[in-house]
Amino acid sequence: MPSEPSVQNVAPTFVRTLRLKVKSESYPWLNAAAVEVNQVWNFCNETSARAARPFAGPPKWLNAYQLDKLTAGATEYFEHIGSATIQRVTAEFTTRRKQFKKAQLRWRISRGPRRSLGWIPFKVEQIKRRGKCLRFCGKTIRVFEQALLEGKSWKSGCFAQDAIGDWWLCMPVEYSVEQTIAPNEAVGLDLGLRETAATSDGDKLEAGHFYRNIEHKIAQAPASGP
Repeated sequence: MPSEPSVQNVAPTFVRTLRLKVKSESYPWLNAAAVEVNQVWNFCNETSARAARPFAGPPKWLNAYQLDKLTAGATEYFEHIGSATIQRVTAEFTTRRKQFKKAQLRWRISRGPRRSLGWIPFKVEQIKRRGKCLRFCGKTIRVFEQALLEGKSWKSGCFAQDAIGDWWLCMPVEYSVEQTIAPNEAVGLDLGLRETAATSDGDKLEAGHFYRNIEHKIAQAPASGP
């Protein structure tokens, strides 16, 4: 009879998003890339709004695949972002539009006092490690605490800008859960009067007579009735 395939124990994992500050030397490049991301977002916003309320014919609710077809070849007009970033923008746009159930979302403003905070999404294959630096769309980017990424596998994330203009790398990283084995399979508990509990290992939990010093107050306290 054929032997049954062996089942290997796979260690459980969890994902934690690291927020690493980008060094200021990359800020001008990221600011310019964020402007191009805003242009892609606004194109999707305008195109989707027109398709949902056409001058003639039935309305259409464009999905991410259709927006990807409409933005194909747009990288020829951009100097910083690539096609993978454009696809991440269209996917995020369709997700938010479905979430808020609106044909048109807010515009992303690149300049002025009401400008939108910078945001540059990326796919997992766009970030490459080059020594102590990272490569993104042909640009070398250095971050603080880069050692946190050593030996880790990450997922798709983004570069995000805060209110004071600093840039951060937000990268979901996968960690393995370390399982610790208890020294004994079972521990017995023995409840008592002198000790609250005693374990089979010999540890004892002393009973705390915290109410002894207030017994006279308890005796004088009136009984509460209905």
